[in-house]
Amino acid sequence: MAGSDHEGRLGEEFFTPGSSSFTEFLAAHRPELLSTRRILPDGVRAEGAPHGTTVLALTYGDGVLIAGDRRATMGNLIAQRDLEKVHPADDHTAVAFAGSVGLALDLVKLYQVELTHFEKVEGVPMTLAAKATRLATMIRGNLGQAMQGLAVVPLLAGYDPAAPEGRQGRIFGFDVAGGRYEKFGFHAEGSGSPYARGALKKLFRPGMSRREAALAALQALYDAADDDSATGGPDISRRIYPVVSVITENGFERLPESETEGLSREMIEQRRSRPDGPNAAV
Repeated sequence: MAGSDHEGRLGEEFFTPGSSSFTEFLAAHRPELLSTRRILPDGVRAEGAPHGTTVLALTYGDGVLIAGDRRATMGNLIAQRDLEKVHPADDHTAVAFAGSVGLALDLVKLYQVELTHFEKVEGVPMTLAAKATRLATMIRGNLGQAMQGLAVVPLLAGYDPAAPEGRQGRIFGFDVAGGRYEKFGFHAEGSGSPYARGALKKLFRPGMSRREAALAALQALYDAADDDSATGGPDISRRIYPVVSVITENGFERLPESETEGLSREMIEQRRSRPDGPNAAV
């Protein structure tokens, strides 16, 4: 067992006062376990690693919605058709990712442990702003690999009970260097994000219902898939649909597959008469 002696007792490092950050603990005592800190040999760039796109988030009346398509690409090939890009980080926070799939999944798991570890050590959960800052720090630790082609760009969404009424749903975007930016209303990341943001720009309005927000997210992902080959739209024949989740006062909830399928089929039927999607509300 790591950090223990031959009799199974925990090592001294477990009883040494330090930071409440699990990532910093690993960096100090077992840095080889942090996949985001490993640097490729000089002159080597990662080519052909699977990449995931596209993810988005938007606020609505009860909180915030976060969604992602299911496709991962490897160059011009489809590496996976049913990738999960949206994950709960804790009860009131979710993280979605675009970029290098292997590193992204490791980062998500480490971030989940990071939030749990902090709450156990400090006795209280982090504020949403602190969660975003902690994630930015973790992304910064991957800068070396990002410069070699293994970038991870997450999207963080959460419900903030301390925020003013009607603004509890909050969204944070990041860059590969760990810059943290709060986004208002909606945001998208990944290769299809310009098209998704364009769709959300015309469809988003404050105070939407959950159903309206989910349809807007699906419309935006459909537009992204329509113009970006790396983004996958609803796959009716394989019954593979985007992942759509919401975070409200009651916590994280992934929309049931049956609900996502029904909304996807409704949207596709609407597209038969209007292939470019709905117009902005006047």
